[in-house]
Amino acid sequence: MDKYEILEKYYGYHSFREGQEALIDHIMEGKDALGIMPTGAGKSVCYQVPALLMPGITLVISPLISLMKDQVQALNQAGVHAAYINSSLSENQITKALTFAGQGRYKIIYVAPERLETERFFRFAQAAQISMVAVDEAHCISQWGQDFRPSYLHIVNFVNRLPIRPVLSAFTATATGEVKDDIVSVLGLKSPMTLVTGFDRQNLFFAVEQVKDRSRYIRHYVEEHAKESGIIYCATRKNVEKVYELLTEEGVAVTRYHAGLGSEERQRNQDDFIYDRKSVIVATNAFGMGIDKSNVRYVLHYNMPQSMENYYQEAGRAGRDGEPSDCILLYSAQDMMINRFLLENKEINPDFTAQELRTIRERDENRLQTMQFYCNTKECLRAYILRYFGEGKKEACGRCGNCQKSYLEKDMTKEAQTVIACLEEQRERYGLGVVVGTLLGGKRTKLREYHVEQYSSYGALRKCREQEIKDLIGQMIQEGYLRQTADKYGLLQTTGAAQELMEGNCKLIVKTEPKSSLAVAEKEIVLKGSAGRYADILNRRGLAFFDTLRELRREIAREQGLPPYLVFSDKTLVDMCVRLPMSREEMMEVSGVGAYKYKQYGERFLACIMDYTGGMREKFYFEE
Repeated sequence: MDKYEILEKYYGYHSFREGQEALIDHIMEGKDALGIMPTGAGKSVCYQVPALLMPGITLVISPLISLMKDQVQALNQAGVHAAYINSSLSENQITKALTFAGQGRYKIIYVAPERLETERFFRFAQAAQISMVAVDEAHCISQWGQDFRPSYLHIVNFVNRLPIRPVLSAFTATATGEVKDDIVSVLGLKSPMTLVTGFDRQNLFFAVEQVKDRSRYIRHYVEEHAKESGIIYCATRKNVEKVYELLTEEGVAVTRYHAGLGSEERQRNQDDFIYDRKSVIVATNAFGMGIDKSNVRYVLHYNMPQSMENYYQEAGRAGRDGEPSDCILLYSAQDMMINRFLLENKEINPDFTAQELRTIRERDENRLQTMQFYCNTKECLRAYILRYFGEGKKEACGRCGNCQKSYLEKDMTKEAQTVIACLEEQRERYGLGVVVGTLLGGKRTKLREYHVEQYSSYGALRKCREQEIKDLIGQMIQEGYLRQTADKYGLLQTTGAAQELMEGNCKLIVKTEPKSSLAVAEKEIVLKGSAGRYADILNRRGLAFFDTLRELRREIAREQGLPPYLVFSDKTLVDMCVRLPMSREEMMEVSGVGAYKYKQYGERFLACIMDYTGGMREKFYFEE
């Protein structure tokens, strides 16, 4: 078979997505490769297809047991023999897996990085024909990334000890330019093809909401999306429990996940979510890496994450099947204090030098400030994200939460000049709270201790609202007139560009949200569930039929002990509703239906379609 036949037979697709074919061809030429592709772009296809075409075994290095289990289960469902080796298996199970692999029964083996250092596994690798080592979640090898794992450094030593060096391929969804260079350097990739397909996830709707009552917002949103699967992320265990109890009292099928629960309960709760026994999971960021559940229709953040990398990775767990999904962040100024506390108390590698520790802490603070700016910007959210990941200046997308709001524009050049004068007067010794308090003429104890009333700028902007001044300063930082020091104090300082503003050579225009629209945001949840998502694709009967197909999928999944999305994705079910296939040939044209999947489930879905439509496709299409 060639790559196209494999794609169609095992994956049910008729063409490759952007970047996939180029990476596959490069790997098949025996060359190293690095793929930086957003979640849902099909990274796994880039190493699984070559693995099935190469003569030997492909080892896939994966950071989490849940990821391995999920990927192997999906491969076996597609008709590909694969296995994983990690600490969840007994010694007898590991022996059996290695024996079968040595006999050529498995083409793909997923393995934890820690396993590479064991003598037993290395003896197996020396005797086997290892054609490729694929490193998934490759950003974990960079100490400058947001999720550095020292165990990933074992990969380099392992590859160097093999009798014949295999092809090395690496894949990640989120990597800045610095992390990308680090992956290439630390892994020792030889003249790799580095392909960045772009970070834009067109199917995701991004929004930031600064609501007074986050619990109320969550409750209403989940109620509006009762038939859909979603993740709610919280910064602390305490907030996870709070939201979990809130939704439980509302009768929502909800579960929870955080490090304070026992391992058995965490696994049970995770399975309840993956197998659609519970539609919602409330979790800390300990949950989700490697979870390949394709039908997550929304990700809500109850708190602001610590970095754009973390946010985009967590938000990216929505809509992995390419279908419309929501990513909504609920922001409060208190989130900065929570995250600073978490960063100051996070575990640090004891091998780091004092200089490395300072650098890491500075980068953590810079990432946190970047997230704060994201939460406060009035500009296009999608463009902000893409600029962060190095995609240059982007135009407004027209469809994120900010682009859909109506803002008032106000010339605040004079107010900006007052802010600069205040900083100069205070000799740039204070952070945002003191500066804003000074400009408002505040009387808090801390302000009195600093004797801010002695400054001429004291009370100079008392006619402005506090949030208005904070928005102004935030925009001044984003536009390069001010900067904040990269430490926990976040001192405000002027830059060289500030002089241009003081001399009146440029203007500062600030967008503000009308009070009326803020009130509406507090009262209404305007984002609709699946009926709203698919209304432009399916008519009323089509939407009803989509629910019928989902119920059939759930029934089959229960019978076989599978997560429903491994039977067919939401994208495949929607395509069935559009095409209404009446034969095997027509069903094989549906996106995501391969030969193996058709053999397992095709006849039952065809029977359901025939029963529901009476075999009259045209009448079904046009009848409401």
